[in-house]
Amino acid sequence: MFWMLLLLPAWAVAGIACTRLCLAAVRAAGVDPHAGRGHDLTLYEAAFLAGGPGRVAELTLVSMARQRRLLLAHTGWATVVDPRGRDDIERSVIGAIGPDGQSRVAPVRAAAATADAVRGLAERLVGAGLAVPTGSRTTVASGVRQVRVATGVVLVLGAAALLMPVAGNLPHALVAAWFGLPLALTLSCLALARVEAHPYAHWASPAGQRLLDALARRTAEATGARGGGADERTGLVSVAVHGVRALPEPELRAAFAHRDG
Repeated sequence: MFWMLLLLPAWAVAGIACTRLCLAAVRAAGVDPHAGRGHDLTLYEAAFLAGGPGRVAELTLVSMARQRRLLLAHTGWATVVDPRGRDDIERSVIGAIGPDGQSRVAPVRAAAATADAVRGLAERLVGAGLAVPTGSRTTVASGVRQVRVATGVVLVLGAAALLMPVAGNLPHALVAAWFGLPLALTLSCLALARVEAHPYAHWASPAGQRLLDALARRTAEATGARGGGADERTGLVSVAVHGVRALPEPELRAAFAHRDG
C-alpha cells in the first residue's frame, strides 16, 4: 500500500500549513477592533490606512502640486516651486527631490515613503490600534501562501497515488477520498482566511478600516450635497482612499505612470 506513504506527507504538509495560518490570524486578530472611536482621520492617516507609505507620498505630491508649490509634469518629473515644506512629510518630499529642485517622480515617491516622518505616522497608527503591525500583516500573507502551496502538494501526491497500482483491488475512489480530506482542510482554511483574515492583509486594522469607510462615506455625502461638485479637500480624500487613479487631471495621472528611476 504505497499510496499510504504519500498520504502521510500530504496530511503533514496540510496540517502544518493550516496551523501556521491559524496562529498568524489569531495574532493579527489581537488588534482591538474598537480602537479609535471618536478619532477623525487626517488625510495622511487615511492615505496610510488605505494604501500604505507609498499612498502617503502620492497624496503629498498631489497636494503640493494642486497648491502650485510643486510642479508635476506628465513626463514624470517633479519640480520644486516653494522649497518650504509645511510639515515633516512635505519636507521629506522636498528633501527627496534634492538640492537641484527637480527629480523623477518615481524615486521621489519611493524615498518619501521610507522617510522618518512616514515611519512615525505608521508607528502612531499602529499604537492607536488603527493600523496592523508589519509583522502580523506579513505573517498572515505568508501563511496564506503556504496553505496554497500545501494545496498543490496534496493534489500532486493524490494524483501520484491514483497512478500507482492499488493492492487488494482497493477502489481508486476510496484512495481519492482519503486524499480529499487534507485537500478539504487546506481549501477550507483558504476560504476562512479570505473571509476572516483578509482585512489584516491590508494596512488598516478593523478599527482603522471602519474609520476609513466612514470618511469615504462622509465625503461622498458631502459631494452629493453639493450636486456632484468637489472642493480641494474632497479631491484629496479621494486620492488618499483610492490612489492617483482617482485624479481627474490626466496630466497628474500621467506623472505617476512613469515608474522608471
